[in-house]
This record gives sequence, C-alpha cells and structure tokens, in this order.
Amino acid sequence: MCAKILLAFDLYGTLLSTESIQSHLQIHFEPEIARAISEKWRRFQLEYTWRLNSMSRYEDFTEVTRNSLLHALAENGQSLDDASISQLMTAYDNLSAFPDVAPALDKLSQESLFKPVIFSNGSNVMVSNSVNRCLSQHASIFHGLLTADDIQRYKPSRLFYQRLAEQFGKGLANEDIWIISANPFDIVGSRNMGMRAVWVDRAGSGWKDAVIPDLKPTLVVHSLQDVTDKIQAYIK
Repeated sequence: MCAKILLAFDLYGTLLSTESIQSHLQIHFEPEIARAISEKWRRFQLEYTWRLNSMSRYEDFTEVTRNSLLHALAENGQSLDDASISQLMTAYDNLSAFPDVAPALDKLSQESLFKPVIFSNGSNVMVSNSVNRCLSQHASIFHGLLTADDIQRYKPSRLFYQRLAEQFGKGLANEDIWIISANPFDIVGSRNMGMRAVWVDRAGSGWKDAVIPDLKPTLVVHSLQDVTDKIQAYIK
C-alpha cells in the first residue's frame, strides 16, 4: 500500500484520562464527593456537546467544560469560588495519560505505514496545551490536529469526520482512515462515515452501544499498544 494509513487519535478518554481530574477535586472535597463530581462533569461535558450539535449552535470546548463543571457541582449541592474553578480548568489541561499511551506511541514512532494525528472535540487551545504538556515526549509524532474549533461542530457530526478526510486524508479512501477511540459515540460516528475504527476497551467490558446496531468497531483492543499490530493483521 503506497499511501499511509491515517490514524486519528481521540484525546479525552482515549489518550488522556478524564478520571484523573478527580485528584484535583479532592483538594476541595472528600473522595466520594470528588468522584461523583468528576463523573457528572464528564457526563455533562459530553451531553452539552450533543445538545449544541442538535441546536446547530457552537460554544468552544473551554466554555463547555467550565459550564459542565458548574452543573456537576450544583447537582452535588456544592460550589467553588472563581479562583478554584480557574485552577480546575488549568488542571484539565494537565490530565494524566493512560499507562499504555507512552509505550504505544513509542512503538508507533518506529512504524512507517501510519500517519498519526489528533482528532478531538476539544478547543485548539485546550488540545494544544494538553498535547504539549501531557504528551510532550511524543508530541512530535503527530502530523497535526483537528479540533471542534476548526469545524464548529462536535463528534459524532458527519461534518467533523468529513473535515478529517479532507484535511489529512487526501488520496485515501475512507476505509484507509482509522479512528482510535475509547468513546463509543466516536466509534459509531466514524463507522457511519465508512471509516474504520479501533475501540480501546481497557476495562474489557465489551461493546454494548446499540444506537445503530450495525455500527460496531472494526477492531477492539484492550491496550493501546495493540493497535498497530491489529490493524496490520487486519489489512493483510
């Protein structure tokens, strides 16, 4: 195959652990309350993006993240001052990478078949900060990034995947574009476009999403380190 295979890596929940924000919440709250706020923060963050898509409106991911934090706090009967909110927003640009990320990206840096990019619902500022701070040793392997700011829509909007193909997939068929994500909505969105997708199922919980039952991952891995081997075996 003469054209490189495009690997579009989701960021939040795939490379970076959104659950790691819980340690920063524990500065302000007891562990159980911090866990509950963390879970609802992520839930509302995603829900807000889908609501905005449905309303054909756009707010950048920084505002979505801040507003969903305020909602999560209120749902748990809690509040924080402006300075603490700002500190938590800064912490969101410093999420922990999953343990399998560094060895997977080390391995990917030795591969010539693949062209890796970042493909994220985040804002340009948030994603750039996160890649440079949290993935600093591997940032150079990525051939660019595409964020929601660039298209003014959030995944799983068809427009977002179309832009990915136009910007990074020139000369490639959609089936040569692989989405690497731990988020089921991202897997379904890419499969809906005829792209291939690797679902990162670290918990080993199995695929359950049935919004459109026929749209399932092309491949499933339990560790990011297995992605390139699985894809190469699949395309042979």
